Parts: sequence; C-alpha cells; structure tokens
Amino acid sequence: MDYRKEFERMMHTQTAMALATAAYGVSNVRIVNFYYDAETKTLYFSTFRDNQKVAEFEKNTHVAFTTIPTNGEEHVRVKNGIVKKSSVSIEAIKDKFLTKMPKYIMSIPDVLPALLLFEITFHEADVVIDFKHMDTIAV
Repeated sequence: MDYRKEFERMMHTQTAMALATAAYGVSNVRIVNFYYDAETKTLYFSTFRDNQKVAEFEKNTHVAFTTIPTNGEEHVRVKNGIVKKSSVSIEAIKDKFLTKMPKYIMSIPDVLPALLLFEITFHEADVVIDFKHMDTIAV
C-alpha cells in the first residue's frame, strides 16, 4: 500500500480535524476545518482573533491533530506539529478553502476581517486506513 498517496488523498478530501493544544497546564481539543498545501507541506486553518486558541498558541506552539474520518476509519494523525500565525494572508488562500469547502465561513465577506490564519508544520504523520493498515510516513 502506498501510504504517501493515501496521506495526500485524505488531506485533500477530509475537511475537519480535531486539534489538540496544551497550555496553562490544561489540555484542550476542538474541531476545526483545514486546507493542506501539498507543495509547501503546510496545513492551514483560520480562527477568530479573540478565540481561546490564539492565547493557547502563544503559550505553547506544540499541537497534535487527527483528521475526522469520512470513510470508515481512514484518518491522518500528527503528534508533533508546530503552529504559528501564518505569513500568508487569508485573502491569498481563501479560494483554496472555498474550493475544498464551498460553504466555509470565509465565504461570508463580513467575517473575513475577524479571522486570523494559522499554519501547522510537521515532519511525520500516522496514516490509518483501518485497524490492520497503518504506517508512519515522513512528510
């Protein structure tokens, strides 16, 4: 099985992930939508400026995530991601989000100024097809 190909497929087709943070001695998990850029090997997501996530990222840039399966058990899991505010503008990447998720919040013009774009970089990912087919790949 080509786990690299399966990774790319899932990152292209799955739209949501459970994002885990840890700050102030407390773990926190939430569901966010994402776009993965295979060329730059960067995962992007947006959040409102005054969101609790933003404060947590400032305290601890280490995050973990798992994509939300849309087909059986298929998902990608990352344990050692680094999150930071993106140098890419939301306007520059908005169309990529909307192509993947046409009804995404970025389609609402009044909301766009209230959003910040973040990115996660990582070097390894667990690719899970089912309970018998899984592997860790270098990204």
